[in-house]
Amino acid sequence: MTAEEGKAEEMSAAPEGEGGVDISPKSDGGVLKIIKKEGTGTECPMIGDKVTVHYTGWLLDGTKFDSSRDRKDKFSFDFGKGEVIKAWDIAVGTMKIGEVCQITCKPEYAYGSAGSPPKIPPNATLIFEIELFEFKGKDLTDEEDGGIIRRIRKKGEGYSKPNEGALVEIEIEGWHENRVFDKRELRFEVGEGENYDLPPGLDKALQKMEKTEESVIYLKPSYGFGSAGKPKFQIPPDAELRYEVKLKSFEKAKESWEMNTEEKLEQGSIAKEKGTQYFKEGRYKRATLQYKKIVLWLEHETGLSDEEEAKARNLRLAAHLNLAMCHLKLKEYSQVLENCDKVNGI
Repeated sequence: MTAEEGKAEEMSAAPEGEGGVDISPKSDGGVLKIIKKEGTGTECPMIGDKVTVHYTGWLLDGTKFDSSRDRKDKFSFDFGKGEVIKAWDIAVGTMKIGEVCQITCKPEYAYGSAGSPPKIPPNATLIFEIELFEFKGKDLTDEEDGGIIRRIRKKGEGYSKPNEGALVEIEIEGWHENRVFDKRELRFEVGEGENYDLPPGLDKALQKMEKTEESVIYLKPSYGFGSAGKPKFQIPPDAELRYEVKLKSFEKAKESWEMNTEEKLEQGSIAKEKGTQYFKEGRYKRATLQYKKIVLWLEHETGLSDEEEAKARNLRLAAHLNLAMCHLKLKEYSQVLENCDKVNGI
């Protein structure tokens, strides 16, 4: 095939521009959409979802400038994060699984006055055909085991997020299968959620949210109510849960560098008491978080008076001894030895 023949084939395969429904936020005709094949289900991608598509892009004169289909390689991106042109974040947010659509996007929703040399000239109106194959929420677990999945329904304000110990005000709606089992507003300190009949996975998810954010959190059993279930809510053992959460407001807990010695000693004593209570209740992982705070706050503290040094030493000693006991209960033997060595060095 000659270059001229190849060009002709591209031109003949190109769809006509313009036409379709205006889906631009300002209703300015900047993004027009035509559905060529209906999708399935009712859900569309949410902010932060990993989205997988096939696409082909043309200039208005019919020149094809890019195609994932030609490369036989689907394209993935994080939806709503500005990783693609504005028109894509707008259009893909209206699509369902299996849907094929055509969008016509004006320059201000594409590559603007700069274009994208050498294939896309300045101030170019573009046409795309997009097919949506998959979207999935963000995995918030350290192990990336799919145990805590978040999908952002409404983006929050700013970039600050609650830390361990932050005072949060939230609205929740907990679902098991097709039943709402928990719906309320509450205030509590992050890390203390279990005291309010909240699963540990929700505590962790809150530390990834922004003020006023509304998200849907999916929890596997190990991050929910586990093998014990939750009789209070009629949740059976090993149940998967879904929570709809709004973080209304929060006040961050002071970081170590923001506290003076007196505050660290005071907070260390409080953490020790909380840790001991958790240990008595058999909540060993939660207890370790409290004892680790003591180590973080006091391990490298300097310039202490004799009285302060004695208090700090006793707290560090108790923290490492109790950490060793917790890790023994959790059968984490290397960390048992590590904390015993720390005790010998105090």
